[in-house]
Amino acid sequence: MNVPGELEYTRTHEWVRREEDLATVGITDHAQDELGDVVFIELPEEGASFGAGDSFGTIESVKAVSDLYTPVGGEVVGVNATLNDSPERVNEDPYGGGWMIKLRVSGEGELLSADDYEKLLEEEEI
Repeated sequence: MNVPGELEYTRTHEWVRREEDLATVGITDHAQDELGDVVFIELPEEGASFGAGDSFGTIESVKAVSDLYTPVGGEVVGVNATLNDSPERVNEDPYGGGWMIKLRVSGEGELLSADDYEKLLEEEEI
């Protein structure tokens, strides 16, 4: 499973890439693999605010509909609108073109390092 070392992760399989006070958020390679083919994503409007761990939208695949959770608190300052017409980008490139939202960070969440996230994945497979 692909777990980039420069990112931080949540126990609910979201990733976050921080650049100063901005955080880009998406779901992990593991999450998209478990979901299967993504067919629809509901994302918030720019300007919406969330606390760490709040649901910010939903992702629908051929298998299930799942909530998406914010790894850190903040205000949405960017939304990946290309996912409206091409939700499959989450499957094709979860850490790149499949990003979902950008937040201006105002609160911290419980985040895992890449090593800790890999351990979590190993525990879930048992």
